[in-house]
Amino acid sequence: MFKPITIKDIAQALNLSASTVSRALSDSYEINKETKKRVLAYAEQNNYKRNPIALSLKQRKSYSIGVVVCEVANSFFSQAIDGIESIAYKNGYNIIITQTHDSYEREVMNIKHLANRSVDGILISLSAETTNFDHIKKLHEAGLPIVFFDRINESLATHKISSDNRNGAKMATCHLIDKGYRKIAHLANAPHLSITKERLAGYREALIENGIAVDENNIKYCHHGGSDLNEVDAAVQYFLSMDEKPDSIFVASDRLSIACLTAIKKYSDHAYMPAIVGFSNSDVLDLFSTDFSSVRQPAFEMGRVATDRLIQLIESKYPVYEHESIVLGTELIERIPDKQL
Repeated sequence: MFKPITIKDIAQALNLSASTVSRALSDSYEINKETKKRVLAYAEQNNYKRNPIALSLKQRKSYSIGVVVCEVANSFFSQAIDGIESIAYKNGYNIIITQTHDSYEREVMNIKHLANRSVDGILISLSAETTNFDHIKKLHEAGLPIVFFDRINESLATHKISSDNRNGAKMATCHLIDKGYRKIAHLANAPHLSITKERLAGYREALIENGIAVDENNIKYCHHGGSDLNEVDAAVQYFLSMDEKPDSIFVASDRLSIACLTAIKKYSDHAYMPAIVGFSNSDVLDLFSTDFSSVRQPAFEMGRVATDRLIQLIESKYPVYEHESIVLGTELIERIPDKQL
């Protein structure tokens, strides 16, 4: 069995005391340069690594960050995690990733687990089912640094990183209008989520500014965020069963976009195929339909910025009372041709 080298092993090999070796590895001014050079050279040659558990006990830090997302397989979140890692590892932190699968109970369990693992801070994008935030507030009030990204909670005084959901939704809806579509349905996420409210506002704004009445019958919510495919199927079947079917659908999230396209392929006949535009960072959507335009979020940058702000909170020597709400721009990728009359 592999046994890593210890400070005692180095001390014995170099005929030094363990305390001298420890101080040399910590670059202490108390140890002369020649001794430091000998110790560091031997440590590197024998692949010495400091014990992270011992180090965390000494410094009262675990050098780990907890990450709570709904689903790692989701293109947006996988890209955000890449951004999180790029900043965390650069600053000497490891990350522990947990998935809620848009379940409130899993979110509570995951956050408790991360707190019990003594993470130094938590990055969280709320689950679709979360309406009670006590499990987060208690840890935040106890001093655990927490930063929200994407799906945020406005009531906690901390940094919040999101994309320009309202403008992205407005761009998407205006894009459909510009292509000749007028009866535009909206497939939304859970109604209480911050992203749902902001994207719904952009959808409404685009319709009103273009002289199109907002019909509440054209809006369907998926309370489980697309994790329940039966819920998405039912929403799509509702649109397809309407006497005056929508000629297009604006879809409000990455997972919903893929589930919506799948349901339309399943239930729609070839004579009726609505144009689709949705929030999505997936690179495989062209396999579903060539007439799918997408609103792309800066997921990698969102992860980077959120992690940078969290590490600032973790490493601050004084309480932080001023917090940022950072909104990053979105990009519309156009694939929908003009409507054929």
